[in-house]
Formats: sequence, structure tokens, C-alpha cells
Amino acid sequence: MENLTNCYEALQPAVCHACLFAKGAAPGRRFGGELFPLGRPAAQRSGSGGLDAQDPAPQPLTPGSGEVWLLTRSAPGHWTDGRPAAAATAAMPVGGLLPLFSSPAGGGLGGGLGGGLGGGGSRKGSGPSAFRLTEKFVLLLVFSAFITLCFGAIFFLPDSSKLLSGVLFHSSPALQPAADHKPGPGARAEDSKEGLPRLREEGAPGNPAAALEDNLARIRENHERALREAKETLQKLPEEIQRDILLEKEKVAQDQLRDKDPFRGLPEVDFVPPIGVENREPADEAIREKRAKIVEMMKHAWNNYKRYAWGLNELKPISKEGHSSSLFGNIKGATIVDALDTLFIMGMKNEFQEAKSWIEKNLDFNVNAEISVFEVNIRFVGGLLSAYYLSGEEIFRKKAVELGVKLLPAFHTPSGIPWALLNMKSGIGRNWPWASGGSSILAEFGTLHLEFMHLSHLSGNPIFAEKVMNIRRVLNKLEKPEGLYPNYLNPSSGQWGQHHVSVGGLGDSFYEYLLKAWLMSDKRDLEAKKMYFDAIQAIETHLIRKSSGGLTYIAEWKGGLLEHKMGHLTCFAGGMFALGADGAPEALAQHYLELGAEIARTCHESYNRTFMKLGPEAFRFDGGVEAIATRQNEKYYILRPEVIETYMYMWRLTHDPKYRKWAWEAVEALENHCRVKGGYSGLRDVYFIYETYDDVQQSFFLAETLKYLYLIFSDDDLLPLEHWIFNTEAHLLPILREDKKEVEVK
Repeated sequence: MENLTNCYEALQPAVCHACLFAKGAAPGRRFGGELFPLGRPAAQRSGSGGLDAQDPAPQPLTPGSGEVWLLTRSAPGHWTDGRPAAAATAAMPVGGLLPLFSSPAGGGLGGGLGGGLGGGGSRKGSGPSAFRLTEKFVLLLVFSAFITLCFGAIFFLPDSSKLLSGVLFHSSPALQPAADHKPGPGARAEDSKEGLPRLREEGAPGNPAAALEDNLARIRENHERALREAKETLQKLPEEIQRDILLEKEKVAQDQLRDKDPFRGLPEVDFVPPIGVENREPADEAIREKRAKIVEMMKHAWNNYKRYAWGLNELKPISKEGHSSSLFGNIKGATIVDALDTLFIMGMKNEFQEAKSWIEKNLDFNVNAEISVFEVNIRFVGGLLSAYYLSGEEIFRKKAVELGVKLLPAFHTPSGIPWALLNMKSGIGRNWPWASGGSSILAEFGTLHLEFMHLSHLSGNPIFAEKVMNIRRVLNKLEKPEGLYPNYLNPSSGQWGQHHVSVGGLGDSFYEYLLKAWLMSDKRDLEAKKMYFDAIQAIETHLIRKSSGGLTYIAEWKGGLLEHKMGHLTCFAGGMFALGADGAPEALAQHYLELGAEIARTCHESYNRTFMKLGPEAFRFDGGVEAIATRQNEKYYILRPEVIETYMYMWRLTHDPKYRKWAWEAVEALENHCRVKGGYSGLRDVYFIYETYDDVQQSFFLAETLKYLYLIFSDDDLLPLEHWIFNTEAHLLPILREDKKEVEVK
């Protein structure tokens, strides 16, 4: 070992690192003999070792029973007597892996890897093209890392989806089977002779060369613009850059100060009694009995919440204790606020007063916790606004505006697109870590408009309206792929993220709020109307399909490719299409009403094809199945309202008795399978013969599911649609008439 150490020290000037390996030497064995015989050059041609023809290499030498090789970084000369020669005639290769000890037969590191550097017939695989196993492994690692990096860039960087959808998967819309109704804008073409879809593959390009060239040109243009902006910034003097930073800081500080102004004092208002809240009994006795049953369900849900979880967010009806979701941070009382308007319209006045008393004493938004801006807005802001408009109680207006002010820091982003998550104390926001490239989500930032317009209406301060109108300006500047709105938008760059389009989760209520913004404005917001009808035209062209069994469904669009899946959340769209039919061009009004009816039928089938007669979270139309969940993680039901919501709109707009029949089927299923002693629970598998409960009574079960059921079995003059709209949590907001203003907006 001393000889070996001396050798290494002698080699150190020429060899930066050496790796010594021994084969066949027992642990602790001392090496004898000369590692490098005197005067012997270590040079060898590449013909037998794969080295460059001019590079000499060390000849494997055999001290005792093993060969000696070196891992070198650089070697300026020959090796003689264990140290570099003074006059070198050649150099060793850079970074070569040379075996130090191996068997004479070519085993060990020298021969066993194949393609070693020494000559001799015992080495296999020698030649210029041969690689050792270690080199192969390193190359494989590098190649794998490169592929992973490429795919990561394509699928997760904010703007990379343009490359994915525009260059790799550019496609024209597939021509799919048309529905039985008259085709609207963008309806699928059908073979006029056979009544069959024309033979064209989904995503087949119309003119691939031209499309590819267009997309490459767009990418080049974006790249050049980014370079120009960077160059302009770099050309600024340090003083200019510092001044810009200070100006930006001052602007942010002014925005934050301005955000606090609305709650410094609310103006006086003259409350106008609401229209259509007189709760008359239906004339039909059978309908009266069914409606009374739904009131009893509400009492069962409310009383158990009050008994076991009062003041907490939700109830665990099996465990008989409170349940708090992280969506609300430390804010409490989600079920209380969510249920306010349902209690009011069902005539549960004592319960309504109990809820009001709790809100006055206990509802506190000064919490150091992170909340979902979307969920807090639709449940808390929406619930408080609705309670105010129904009852006129000032505490609800005050709390709604107070909470609205707390949410304003979420809009402090470069584009004005709000963060998904917000710390209520610090005002620091961020997005969901799983969202594409740190993007905000369409259904979240697009579902603030109704509530924020009413906050400006009741506070007299336009800041709330300005925030949501800016969202619309950002959206209108962006190019829409195939006229569709992707689910992800980066709040820093103001550009689309991954090109995933859905009318279900991540996208749903954005489209709902476009339509309802137009209706709530007394049909004066023509920009919202245009955006809505343009969007549903693109949806009908690219997403709506009809199954071989005749069921119309709304698929999901991922970079130009369809996933033939429809979520329970998507089932709200039947009611949306029907509600917007009256505003469609005259030739299409009946078309959209029929489209709504077809979606309602499909969603009813998703219920009817389960054992529990309640619908799964998602259902598919592929592999020979229709309207059935095929994956275990899609088979649950969490008391969702979307299907019943569509039944309510279809009943109000058509009075077809089947919608009341289908709604009553849902009531019976809820009573048979979801009702427990402690309230109502969701189910883990609607196809299983026995109930497996998730042990959560969602607040939206009281806010939406039971409210929509109650309205289906009520007369149309209770909350008439020409005077009220529902936010996406079924909270009531009145139409804002041009000649009626509670508060003059500054």
C-alpha cells in the first residue's frame, strides 16, 4: 500500500484524479512488485481500445495477479518509473476510464466491461464503435434526463402548450355525428346520404404544412418580441431602472390603500323589498306533499348541523362532529352562511334568525390563514349578499363588503388576474401548486364577476367592478385556440398555460357567469353576451358529441385531442343552454333549448345506470360504455346539485313533467342511500350494492341541492327568473335595473 501511495503522489502533477480498483485481491492485501516497470512507455493505438489514433494509452500491466488501469483527467506525458517523463511524445486521452486491476483473461473492469483499452484476443467487443457498460449507463442517464426535460417543458411550462397544441398536435375540428336537433353554429357535419359521420379522424389536420408554418412564425414573433423587451430593459440606465421600481412600489402601495377605502364607511341605502319571495302553497296536493318533504329534509340537515357542529364549517353526520375544509382557512360557519337564503325562502324564520345572530357575534374575517378566493367568494360573499337582498338586514351588507375588501389583495398581480389562494392577514397570494406553470384557474378567477358587481352596487365604490372588468379586458386581448378558453392563465405573464379546455371542473362557472353577467345587467352588458355566445359556439363545434346510443355529451379538449369524459359538474350546462336560449339569434333559440334538454337526458342516464340512482363524479363514453364511470376514483357522489339544477331550469322553461319526475327520483335516492341519523352523507361508490359513506354533509347540499329541489316543486312566481339570477352556489342576486340604484356608484 505504501508503494501504491508513493506512486499516486508521484502521478499527482499530471493526473488530477485516479481511481484504483482491485480484482482478486483480498481485503488488506499489500501489493507487491512494480506498478510501472522502469522505462516502459504506456502508449497504445486506438485500434484495439477505441481511442483516438494519435492518443497513446497506458498498457495494462500485471502486478501479481491483476492488471493496473487509471481513470485520468489529463496526462501530459509518458509514464516511466512511476512519474511523468520530462520529454513527452504524446498525451493520454482526457477523462478515459482505464481499468486498474483485472484478470489476465480480460475479466474485471478491464475485460468484463467489453471494449477495454488493452490489446489481446481475450478482450471482447474491441473496436471504434464499442462502448463500455459504464459509458452506456452514463449515456442512458443523459438521454433520459434530456427526454424528461423536454416533456416537462412541453407539458408544464406556462406557454409551452402553444408548442404542444400548435406545432405537435395542430388539428382542425373533427367532424363528428350531429345531434338530432337542428345544427347551430359550428354543428358537426354529417354525411347527407348515409346519415353517418364523414370519415375523418379526430384531430386530423386540414392543411398541416400551412398550419405548421403559421405556428412557427407566431413562435418566432413572440421570441423576437421578448428579446426586444429584454434589450430595451438592459439599455436603461441604473437610475431609470431604480426609478421604475420605486414607481411600481408606489403604485402597489396606492392600490393597497385604495383597497381599504370601501370599508371606511358604507353609505346609507333605502332597502327595496324583494320581488317574488311570497311563498304560496302549490295548488296541487301531491306537489304540496313533495315540497313539504323537501322542507323536512332541510330541517333534518340543519338540526343535526346545529346539534353536532354549530359554528364549524360543515358536519360529519356519521361521526357526529364538525368538519372543516382547508378551503376556508380559519373562517368558520360556512354551512350557516351558505344556508341563509334557503332557510329564508323555505319559511324557516326561527332558524334564519339563529343564523343571523351567530353571524353578528361570531363571523370573523380577521384570521391569519390561507383561503380559496373562489370558494370564499361564492359561499360567503354570495350567501351574505343574498341574505341582505332577501331580508334587508344591514349586518349582511356590512359583512359582505368587509369580506370583499379582504379579498382585494388577491388581484395584486402583474396582469390583475387574481391568485387562487390568499392569506387573509398578510394579503400574500399564490396559486395551487398543481396548476399548470403556476397558473390561475379559469373557473376561479372567472367566477367573481356577479358578486363583485353587487359589492360595488351596495358600497358605492367602483373598485370591485374595476377588478373584474379588468379580468375581461385581459381575456379579450388573448388569442383563443379554436375559439376556446383554456383552463389555465398565468397571472404574471397574462398568457395561457396548458391548453386544456373543460366545461366541467376548472372551466364550468366561467361560462355560466358570462351568461348571467348579461342577464344581471338587465341585458345591457353586450360584451358579456357576445363572449358567451362565441364561447358556446366553439364548445358546440369542438366539444359536444353524440354517442352511438344517442346521448349528447360534452367532452374535454386537451391540446386538440378529445377525452370522451363528462363530469357531474358539467351537467349544469343543460340549464345554462336553456337559460340563454332566449337571448340567442332567433333561428337558434329553439336549438339551444333542445340542446339543454339533451344534456339533461344524458345526466339523468348517468344517475339511472347506477345502483344507488345517484350520479358518479364523472362518466365516460368510450370502450363500449356510455354514461358510466369506469374508474374507481370517479364513482363517488358528494351530494352535488348540478343535475338537479338543470332539472330546475328545464322545468321552469318548459314545464315538461318529466323533470319533476326525475327530481323526485333524486329525492327518493337521497333518502334511501344518503340519509343517516346525523344528517346526510356522500357516498364512495354509487355502483356498489351497500352504502359506503364519506361522512361529510357538504354546505352546498343545503345551499344548492335542497334549494333547487324546493323550487322545482314550487310555483314559478317564487323567485321568478326575470327578476333573479343564481350565483354558482345558488345564492340569489337581483337583476340590476338601470333605473334602480340602492347606492350611487362614484
